[in-house]
Amino acid sequence: MAKNNNSNVYVLVEGAVVLALSIALSFVRPIRLQWGGSITLMSMLPLCMFSIRYGLLKGISLAFLYSLYQFAQGVSGGLLGYGLSATMLLCCILFDYILAYTSIGLAGAFRKRGSVGKILGIVFALSLRFAFHVISGVVVWKSVGQLWDSELFVNNSLLYSLIYNGAYMLPEIVFTTIFSVVLMKNIFSKKYFVPR
Repeated sequence: MAKNNNSNVYVLVEGAVVLALSIALSFVRPIRLQWGGSITLMSMLPLCMFSIRYGLLKGISLAFLYSLYQFAQGVSGGLLGYGLSATMLLCCILFDYILAYTSIGLAGAFRKRGSVGKILGIVFALSLRFAFHVISGVVVWKSVGQLWDSELFVNNSLLYSLIYNGAYMLPEIVFTTIFSVVLMKNIFSKKYFVPR
């Protein structure tokens, strides 16, 4: 029984470190896009690794805590001052924060299918996050498309949302995937991708 308690404490401590690391990396933004969004320094990778290591329940739980942090950042960044109706604000909170960031915890979905399964899990989870942001762009932020002086975007909120969110999410997905492959082949870091 004591061994199990020690194991649980270890997972909690590791989860806290992973959460802190993801939060810290979210502040490192080598590329900031002029119309919004930024590419971070692999801020989602620690959460993906945790999900691969400990499974979906623990991965989703930790990613949910990360979503709450991101929501708090959104509120401090002025989210409540955008003039959204109560329904649109609720949709924004749900799609842009809770579902989008919690979906990172699904990276461990194929964790027991070798390296390919781990990479597929990471791509799946981050693509799902991208999809939630796109849905939010279409449902909540479609009027923002008018900032671009083009009838194409004003009348096509899906295209606008795909381009807006894709400009930062697609590079994040590519960079995170490439760096994951590198870490999985590294003798010192590959142990953090081994399912427990």
